[in-house]
Amino acid sequence: MQGNFGFIHEKIEIKILILYILRRLPKPVTLEALTGLVMCDDGFSYFDFIECVSELVKTEHVRFRDNKYSLTTKGERNGEITENNLPFSVRRKAENNAFATRNSISRDEMIKTMNTANPDGSYTAQMSLSDGLGEIVSLSLYCTNEKQALALEKGFRKNAERIYISLMEAILLQNNGRGNNDAR
Repeated sequence: MQGNFGFIHEKIEIKILILYILRRLPKPVTLEALTGLVMCDDGFSYFDFIECVSELVKTEHVRFRDNKYSLTTKGERNGEITENNLPFSVRRKAENNAFATRNSISRDEMIKTMNTANPDGSYTAQMSLSDGLGEIVSLSLYCTNEKQALALEKGFRKNAERIYISLMEAILLQNNGRGNNDAR
């Protein structure tokens, strides 16, 4: 293996880095996501990384299922034992990358969207946001076609928190005397 300027150069170090990152993720990730997380050091190439992932799957440290990668118990155990061998700067960068991915995964799990076709050819877009404990908002919106339903789902996924806050503000402003005098 030949690297340029990074701290990680040997296959064993790349494998430890892969295990280190997978230990910090809440669920399996695609090869694309794993690549983005692991390629945080300039000392090895993409091809070195792919070879190491493949070997970790063969040795049953990493599980490949449904086009996603996750740790096995063996990988968890060996990763925990060896992770201190990684240079601190690489661990910190990998930890930051994993943290951002973990937050993105958690957010995606809290947002649910789907649409259903109605007998008249219209669609209903159903969207909800959870806070991790339970659903905090749920919307069902009428759509004239599937394209509109998909656009609503996409927009909700992108802006779910902002939509929730806007709804709450609109409802609370109405009840704080700016529109409905009965709510006082």
